[in-house]
Amino acid sequence: MPRTPRPDRPDDGARGTDEAAPLYRIKAELFRCLAHPTRIQVLEVLAADADHTAPVSDLLDVTGCEPSQLSQHLAVLRRAGVVTSTRSGNAVEYRLAEPLVAELLVVARAFLLSSLAGASDQLDAARRLPALPGASARAVLDATTSTAIASTASP
Repeated sequence: MPRTPRPDRPDDGARGTDEAAPLYRIKAELFRCLAHPTRIQVLEVLAADADHTAPVSDLLDVTGCEPSQLSQHLAVLRRAGVVTSTRSGNAVEYRLAEPLVAELLVVARAFLLSSLAGASDQLDAARRLPALPGASARAVLDATTSTAIASTASP
């Protein structure tokens, strides 16, 4: 039986081609590339730097990964267009491809802090994470926590 396209789901008829992929598939690929703690940690290190850059040696120190593991994670991020790299002699430096990646991390952290508002141990651990530039996740959390407390205190 042929499939009937639904108006709420775009169907361009070009399944499997990158250039015609629907936006939601492209977004899914982006989130798939972000779906590893080490990759998020790398991106947060890059986002925290004023120039959004870090040498591989720093990324190895921070993540504690073996060089081959980190190389694979960085390759995933490069293929997704999230980071770029430059080589100078033997040193390789990585950079966020777009400042928007740092903003995405801030929003993700704000969402995380908001969702952890009821779990105090996890919330305390999340509050101890290094600061990210941009919008304040703590401000979002404080607003969310204040709203949650007010709603539970109401009769």
